[in-house]
Amino acid sequence: MSVRGAAVWAMAGQYLSFAIQFASSVIISRLFLSPSEVGLFSIALAAALLVAILQDFGLSRYISGLREIDDGEVRRCSSVALLFSLLVVAVICALAWPLAHLYRLPELAPLLVIIASSYLFLPLAVVPMALLAREMRFDRHFAINVGGAAVQASVAVTLGALGYSSYALAWATVGAGLARGLIAQALRPALPWPPRLDGLSKVIGFGTRSSVLYLTGALGTRTPDLILGKLVTLTSVGLYSRAASLSDQFRTLISGAIGSVFFPAFARIRDRGEDLGPPYLRVCAGYSAVVWPGMAGLALAAEPIVRLLYGENWMGVAPLLTMISLTEILLVALPLVSDMPILLGKMNRLLAYNVADTVLSLILLAGGAWLGGVEGAAASRLVYAVGWLAIYAGFMHHLVRFDVRGLFAIYVRSAMATVAAILPLALVYVFWAGPASIGFAALLVAVALGGVCWFVALAVLRHPALDEILGMACALPPLRPLAARLRPHLAGKT
Repeated sequence: MSVRGAAVWAMAGQYLSFAIQFASSVIISRLFLSPSEVGLFSIALAAALLVAILQDFGLSRYISGLREIDDGEVRRCSSVALLFSLLVVAVICALAWPLAHLYRLPELAPLLVIIASSYLFLPLAVVPMALLAREMRFDRHFAINVGGAAVQASVAVTLGALGYSSYALAWATVGAGLARGLIAQALRPALPWPPRLDGLSKVIGFGTRSSVLYLTGALGTRTPDLILGKLVTLTSVGLYSRAASLSDQFRTLISGAIGSVFFPAFARIRDRGEDLGPPYLRVCAGYSAVVWPGMAGLALAAEPIVRLLYGENWMGVAPLLTMISLTEILLVALPLVSDMPILLGKMNRLLAYNVADTVLSLILLAGGAWLGGVEGAAASRLVYAVGWLAIYAGFMHHLVRFDVRGLFAIYVRSAMATVAAILPLALVYVFWAGPASIGFAALLVAVALGGVCWFVALAVLRHPALDEILGMACALPPLRPLAARLRPHLAGKT
């Protein structure tokens, strides 16, 4: 499968999974769970995810980066996945009651145990999905991800309606893990049994360094709910968690799935000995052209979106969502900051940068929460994003050797396209209805007009991402005729 075709399948799976998960979160928030109940689950999930960085043990990147792989190596990787999933379950269960005592929340312990059980099924999915990614079979990733999302949403909504409170979300993670594992094994069998324990030194060496790297990253990305749980109320944790989740889901909807395609694609470029700079600039162009307008639009529309979807009880999410969404604009300006160093054998240097990044994130988050509560915590993410860019910009340039002037030219064009995309909604706010009074129809029309203005701006500005966008549209049957007619006229201008 081509890179473009793989990207289309990955995006399709991400879109459908997002739609399913988003719909279930709206139903649960409006009808069944309060902010404090979501906050309790968020603390439990954050604690579990902090331990669960061991779950993959770097196997996805290890398998995708191998030049050749045989059945023996597959069995070794499957065995490592089984061993470390059992370790993750044991560690989370061991921490359950001490964490419940630390937070003075008795309900936290059983929640953690339930979430821990979901990792028992992880070995069924990790290696099959890594092998499928290596083979660029993202059509099968589609089935795995959408199937898991459907089961997770069904369990969450059903148990929420039955009054299971935060436990509905916990059991939903178990259902998703089981579904993903069974579907993955059906599509690409790679059972972790019987285990093969010979010749594991290379796998464990790579996995150990990857886990240390992921741990430092997880401390920065997965501890906000844990830190806020000690500094603010459960309701505030729930509001922050909902804002962060909505922003992250929306960013992932736009571009997150494509990242899984790029690692094996860049591995092929590396193996051919080709220059990485030009393709990296194309990735930067694609991310900034698509993610920047989307996140800027989400920030501008935060208040009406929260009101229309979640109701008045959740309006505290809106200002947090605005700040966190703007943060994402900066954090996608340099994509693949972990993938490229791993691919190029610079994991130790990446670890040093990651430690500096994590320390900065934790200090700013704790300081922001202590000084300004949950609003201060959200504002600290903007400051952190600026520091993040300063940390990684030179490192990535040294690795990839991209054209700096070319990158800034892309940024300028993407920024102008972003302004064009949000201009209709901004004008609606000024001349028709403000954020507090705009209705769904007016919001929808403004967003649609913004999409048209964005596309026109890409064409007028000769944005390098336009050809890639039209190329992926050609892979979709409903859009193929229009994209095929437009591409010869616009491709030469980008």
